[in-house]
Amino acid sequence: MSAEIPASREVPKKENRFKVWRQTRPFWAGLFTMIGGVPIAYLPYGDMRLGNVTLAMQTTAGAGALIIGVLLITLGLTMWFQPIVRVFAGVATIVLALVSIPVSNFGGLIIGYLFAVIGGGMSAAWAPAPPVEETDEAEADAEHDGQASEGAAPALDPETEAMVAAVFPEQREGAQPLTDTTIDAKGGRNSAG
Repeated sequence: MSAEIPASREVPKKENRFKVWRQTRPFWAGLFTMIGGVPIAYLPYGDMRLGNVTLAMQTTAGAGALIIGVLLITLGLTMWFQPIVRVFAGVATIVLALVSIPVSNFGGLIIGYLFAVIGGGMSAAWAPAPPVEETDEAEADAEHDGQASEGAAPALDPETEAMVAAVFPEQREGAQPLTDTTIDAKGGRNSAG
């Protein structure tokens, strides 16, 4: 490979790399899941000061809430970096969000619960975009001009308005001669005899 030839057309520009990365995975689902994990994990250990008064929201199930919060953050990262397991991660996120209601101060004061359920649902519902087929520059130019290229549309016979057979590949018959067994097999189930 010489220095004049670019490495690939697939390499995105520097400013588009994050956009391409974000569009190939359930990005928002992972972000919502991680945002939901933070209040679920933090609130049982946090305290709030109002002047000289300290309000502690600690519960006896603090370790369970911490585990649920850390698992939600881990599932959010899994959605980002392993999008192939998005359905499992989404279902596990929804289950953990439901478990956080009794364990972690009503699911992180409902805020963490809502973010986690929305992120889990988005992850389970996300599907990758179909691959984009590359076209020739000539075909792309013809499409932009409103004209179809010569090979794009099948030719029609003006008298019968039927498609000309030259457009489709010719069907070849098998090189083997037809026997009674092969004739019978073509119309139904194949048999070994």
